[in-house]
Amino acid sequence: MFQRVFNFKTLNCAQLGKSPIDCLCVNKRNMLSGSKRTASSATKLSTPAKKSKNFDASTLTNDFAKEIQKKREDTADSILDYKFNKKRLRIISQEQMVPEDCEGIVYWMSRDSRVQDNWAFLYAQYLALKNEVPLHVCFCLIAKYLDASVRQFHFLIKGLEKVAEECKKLNISFHLLEGHGGDVLPQWVIDHKIGAVVCDFNPLRVPLGWLEVAKKKLKKDVPLIQVDAHNIVPCWVASDKQEYSARTIRNKINSKLDEYLTEFPPVIKHPYTSKFEPEPIDWDEAITTREADESVKPIEWASPGYDSALEILKSFIDKRLKIFATKRNDPTVDALSNLSPWFHFGQISVQRVALCIQPYKSKYTESVNSFLEEAIVRRELADNYCFYCEHYDSIKGASAWAQKTLDDHRKDKRTYIYSLEQLSNAKTHDDLWNAAQLQLVQEGKMHGFLRMYWCKKILEWTPSPEDALKYAIYLNDHYSVDGRDPNGYVGCMWSICGIHDQGWAERAVFGKVRYMNYDGCKRKFDVPAFVARYGRSGKVNSLFNGAKKSKQPDRPQ
Repeated sequence: MFQRVFNFKTLNCAQLGKSPIDCLCVNKRNMLSGSKRTASSATKLSTPAKKSKNFDASTLTNDFAKEIQKKREDTADSILDYKFNKKRLRIISQEQMVPEDCEGIVYWMSRDSRVQDNWAFLYAQYLALKNEVPLHVCFCLIAKYLDASVRQFHFLIKGLEKVAEECKKLNISFHLLEGHGGDVLPQWVIDHKIGAVVCDFNPLRVPLGWLEVAKKKLKKDVPLIQVDAHNIVPCWVASDKQEYSARTIRNKINSKLDEYLTEFPPVIKHPYTSKFEPEPIDWDEAITTREADESVKPIEWASPGYDSALEILKSFIDKRLKIFATKRNDPTVDALSNLSPWFHFGQISVQRVALCIQPYKSKYTESVNSFLEEAIVRRELADNYCFYCEHYDSIKGASAWAQKTLDDHRKDKRTYIYSLEQLSNAKTHDDLWNAAQLQLVQEGKMHGFLRMYWCKKILEWTPSPEDALKYAIYLNDHYSVDGRDPNGYVGCMWSICGIHDQGWAERAVFGKVRYMNYDGCKRKFDVPAFVARYGRSGKVNSLFNGAKKSKQPDRPQ
């Protein structure tokens, strides 16, 4: 749990006779005109009108972006004129009052690197407007993050470059600090007389560790507030415990969507200018100075940033949404949203995407329902698991039945055993698995259905469940542009440890963990077509045929 693991306190402002929002504000004067508008269930975006064939994709996307911006502006003139849902935030610090002599508010951006449709950014602007001070954004960039390669750092940093450009247009200072937030942000806050720190939410242990360090190092009179800007229903609101499966959390989330799946107000041009200029940023140098594997190159099919995400979303709505329900498990058909890279880095809001998809429910009912189930329920279930389970990337995080059955079959004979290097280089006897791995290496993304098959085969071809989980997480985190994500950890844990699943018929190696095989894939889709696209000709690396075992696999560091 959030409180159990890090012992943070959420203050009960009601005991003080104040709301968390009012506690954090000194000045009560509204600086912007406009009547108050309350948040209500989102009005639906109208189905886009049919355009002439002369309109190119960029024109359609620009029109789409303008329509979305109009929705924001119709919702409220600014965050001051919007009834912010206080349950989206948690006050981490003891202090709740912004010092009267402060000279700014900072949004410590981390998981959600976007300007618009960002509840943490909006709340930071609310505090800055109320206290009549400048607004700053800080991103703390570390040299190395888990098994991330240059591929992931490139997507992140190039996206941040676009965020900085947008901030500049809105008179909001963007700062790129070197080091993790717990180390570098507190001194920056002191140096610039910042009155409050607003941060976004990440359930993983490393970012939570940064938050804990920052909490200890920040001055006692500076409030530290966390806002869940990633989930539609805040993680701590959706459930106060680790949920067993989608079945147990689904109604808890869906019953709250009327309250939380609302339209956003806009982040506006900030009326208070900072007294100091941000340090200049060399964005290319920021990439090249990371301690990351340069052999894993940036992806070519996707460009970082909100605008690119919006273009992909528009193409999904226009071309692929109608077949999503029936073809999403077929890797040979382009039926997916392909938005996971932008979701992972927070470059587009899942909530915004849901608002854009909803209007098509009457036209593509099954597809819309299926997409929202995956984008909201399943995605938030992953955050729930990582938030409340300390061992979200370990066999220890599996249910008791799964731990027992995997242990019971620990010594079962493996027909094939592959090293991490062999797996990484797609050198197995299985042409479908190799093709899936090559897709991951080449494109930084693997089709969702194949991720399950790919991961389960790693369990079948490695000496132990512990090795299997370690290898799967390493390969996903190193090559997938959306690696190091709750969805990735839960995907590996589902495949290898049966998380959010049930026991099945017992068999060798897997025990009661769900099994998948090559023939099952052949019944689902055209395997030769997928192999022809991504794989090497014929059965790859035939020397592994005949149940030959490799040496003990190398362990990822």
